Amino acid sequence: MKFICDRTVLSNAVAGVSKAVTQRSSVPVLEGILCKAEGFSLTLTGYDLEMGITTTVEANVLEPGETVLPAKLLGDMVRRLSSDDVEITCLDSGVATIKGGITEFDIMTLNPGDFPALPNPGADQTLDIDTADLQEMVETTLYAVSTDDKKPAHTGELFAIEPEKLTVVALDGYRLAIIEKPVKATKEISIIIPAKTLSEVVKLFCEDDGVVHVAANRRFVVFSNAKYTVISRLIEGEFLDYKRVIPEGFKTRVCVDVRDFVNTIERASLIITERLKNPLRITFDGNITVRCQTTLGKVVDELPAEMEGESVEIGFNNRYLLDALRYSRCDKVVMEISGPLSPVKVTAKDAGDFLFLVLPVRFKND
Repeated sequence: MKFICDRTVLSNAVAGVSKAVTQRSSVPVLEGILCKAEGFSLTLTGYDLEMGITTTVEANVLEPGETVLPAKLLGDMVRRLSSDDVEITCLDSGVATIKGGITEFDIMTLNPGDFPALPNPGADQTLDIDTADLQEMVETTLYAVSTDDKKPAHTGELFAIEPEKLTVVALDGYRLAIIEKPVKATKEISIIIPAKTLSEVVKLFCEDDGVVHVAANRRFVVFSNAKYTVISRLIEGEFLDYKRVIPEGFKTRVCVDVRDFVNTIERASLIITERLKNPLRITFDGNITVRCQTTLGKVVDELPAEMEGESVEIGFNNRYLLDALRYSRCDKVVMEISGPLSPVKVTAKDAGDFLFLVLPVRFKND
């Protein structure tokens, strides 16, 4: 196998598919990238047995063939070459020569026959979605995904696909994030996609790329655009019936400026550490009063708010409340409160497409 390729193009492609390469594995071939040169193109594939990423770039193929090259070494070498083009030659002896200008590397290759074949997902085209919309939906909710493997279904995001609407849901037992967007889908299906897959998809697919094609069935999901194809196994299991935990109605409704509230909470959080995780004691009574006390000290802060209904005092984990405010991505939010121990609903003041729930913290003396 021998080909010549633009160095920057190859470097970017290697970096992209490397997201699906295992960093350390007892199976060495999983630490590599499958490179297949034929015609006028080079196809690169990374696969960690859960997620696979492929991309095809233009190349001047002098001798067709395929090999597996160590992902990290290949990426580092190509990126550091000073020439505009890179020439890669793979010999039957199992040695690959990577050449750019006067610089030349020799590295050992891996047997392409040992590289696991990507599964044939058999997934039907399900929907097309603007890249910007997909990025917004994932980035707005991913913070609430659980990291506890005891409930595998909650380590991913629920994609509830309906003919006219896509709903994305994440939860971890302490907070819940929901966002909806209108779409045109060809079938109705609910799937749970691993958080890692979604994190890499939104990094790979740039807004300039236009539309993302999504194909799904009960076992696999495939995201694709003009540059990349990402195939991922789905998470099996039952996702919580999230609609059941959303409170109906409220006793207290508060509208507050997001930036002011974030600044207030960050100031109060200065005396909270990993060891001293005391909750914030927040009183909604016309204005919002934030109190906290640890062995490091005590803080009292206040900010204005528009409020209707009953006064109430609630305990919050500072990080959970900060996350809900920061990922709201709006200037003002509305908090609807049903009581000191009920989940607090957070939505945009103006018509928004997200809904967050934050679970209160019970005070030790209650």
